[in-house]
Amino acid sequence: MAIIIDENKQVLIQGITGREGRARTKLMKEFGTNVVAGCTPGKGGQTVLDTPVYNTVAEAVSAMQNKTGKSIDISVLFVPAKFVKGAAIEAVEAGVKFVVIVPDRVPVWDAMEIARATEKNNAKFIGPNTLGVLSPNRGVLGMIGGRASSAREWFKPGYTGIISRSGGMTSSTGYYLGRKGIGISTLVHVGGDQVLGTRIPDAAIMFQNDPQTKALVIFGEIGGSQEEQLAQLIQQNRITKPVIAYIGGAAAKEGTRFSHAGAIIEGGKGTHDGKVKALRDAGATVVTSFGDLPDAALKVLNQHNIPLASSN
Repeated sequence: MAIIIDENKQVLIQGITGREGRARTKLMKEFGTNVVAGCTPGKGGQTVLDTPVYNTVAEAVSAMQNKTGKSIDISVLFVPAKFVKGAAIEAVEAGVKFVVIVPDRVPVWDAMEIARATEKNNAKFIGPNTLGVLSPNRGVLGMIGGRASSAREWFKPGYTGIISRSGGMTSSTGYYLGRKGIGISTLVHVGGDQVLGTRIPDAAIMFQNDPQTKALVIFGEIGGSQEEQLAQLIQQNRITKPVIAYIGGAAAKEGTRFSHAGAIIEGGKGTHDGKVKALRDAGATVVTSFGDLPDAALKVLNQHNIPLASSN
């Protein structure tokens, strides 16, 4: 099944007429994502890559319901940071149940308002500052994998879910697992900001409920408590699938920001050692070097008799 994105989900692109929106829409459509509409205020009636453009999300939702009998499932945002709050709230108030917020530099207070709006409208979001989500042979949201041809080559379907706090390392993790013959159910980059919609423990629960996913590989980082919360879920038996993890930032000292806003040690919390200990105490396999992650994953999969890859 995979999580979040598959070939049946109807996807809207907010900001489709911009340079980034056009480029990423091309990637998504070439990969097989079911992009059905775009939205840019004042640009309604145009088409981008044979995709109809509407002035508002509500117009796009209504048009798709009339055309396909289904609502829009997911909206992907490619708009300037200052417009993200309005665009995201517009989407969930129009009935879209999942929003992918790609832009970075979204103000923290805006992200908090988006969180309140999604909760009020029984919706979810991922990001801000996420490269997105990819399910091999099913669809991609955002910009993971670069060109569609390379994404198809690197990421083969399988039974291992990947959750990463680093955008670049999301693709790298999938690539290096693939070189070991390990296929992927879904790759998820949760985003690098301090306030996030879908965090590591949230994505882990999604994978736990996904029949296709049999094991989880985590690329964690210093700062925050996402990895510790994952450890708690394992201890509570809410995550029962094998977890293999690497935590970046071992050499970082307190007050040092590691790559992005969400990865910073403050007040002695969010340390590398604390995260490693929490996960190991919970029963996860944690490697000390990223280069050891593929072999560790291969070993765990073999120990649990989990197939490395699938045919679809």
